[in-house]
Amino acid sequence: MGFTIGGIREIRSGARRRGRASECTAVAEFTGLWGWDAVPGARASAGVCSCGRPDCRAPGAHPLEFAPRVPAGATLDDVTRTWSEFPGAAIMLPVGRAFDVIDVAEAAGRRALVRLERMGLPLGPVVAAPQGRTQFFVAPGAAAELPGLLYRMGWDDPTALDLRGLGPGTHITAPPSDRGGLGPARWLRPPALDSATRPPEARLLLGTLAYLAHRARA
Repeated sequence: MGFTIGGIREIRSGARRRGRASECTAVAEFTGLWGWDAVPGARASAGVCSCGRPDCRAPGAHPLEFAPRVPAGATLDDVTRTWSEFPGAAIMLPVGRAFDVIDVAEAAGRRALVRLERMGLPLGPVVAAPQGRTQFFVAPGAAAELPGLLYRMGWDDPTALDLRGLGPGTHITAPPSDRGGLGPARWLRPPALDSATRPPEARLLLGTLAYLAHRARA
């Protein structure tokens, strides 16, 4: 990763000196500690998107047009220079390079998380998204493999599960940013050194996620 424990302490002590973690500090953790890219995203208020387009199809839930991607490895100074051009921007994480995402309804996802932790299965970060979804970080490639994996597990119609894979070309809103004016995204399982840089294979979690997603819709 090219980032030391001293670097971790420097970022986090900087956050404490500010009294609360700023958006720049959060982005610097994502890029410097976990090796994730980040991009400034739009915000929404009363259904109006900060991108300025009256016909915006996803108010407050998309990257800002022309905003540069902040690459993995960027320092706090690098992040501050970029974010100063887009004050108040939401933090969005591009999916598909360092991780894919399995997205399920929040109730099913919360129950699955409890069960997976009790089973001692490897887990990566997990986000509670304010639109009522739970997002499990898994190894890249999961989105493309998901239909085949589910079929082999006996699920002929994955769409009936309200479970989907997010891969390249998609973005998620990262905590603590607001998404679509619905409130902040929150960590149900925050990133850690032993999981964020090496998220688990989707097949290890998918059976439990699919079963509980099915029960939630039954």
